[in-house]
Amino acid sequence: MCRNIKRLRNPDHHPTDQELHDAALQFVRKISGFSAPSRANQVAFDTAVQDVAGAARVLFQSLHVPHHHHRHNASAGADQHA
Repeated sequence: MCRNIKRLRNPDHHPTDQELHDAALQFVRKISGFSAPSRANQVAFDTAVQDVAGAARVLFQSLHVPHHHHRHNASAGADQHA
């Protein structure tokens, strides 16, 4: 489910509020089956997006993730940046 939501975990920084909102919006659209809710459902839809984004924010603030520097080199002799 929701395979098109990009991974937001990054060892260098927490996701921005906009990134969290966008991912929450995609998630709520997917599970509700509405890409655009009716006027009658707008408040419930918007509340769900805010709640999901808030839960994700708490998650990222609570995670303990070691910082790893990944190097993508074409060959063993390629320049490496520390």
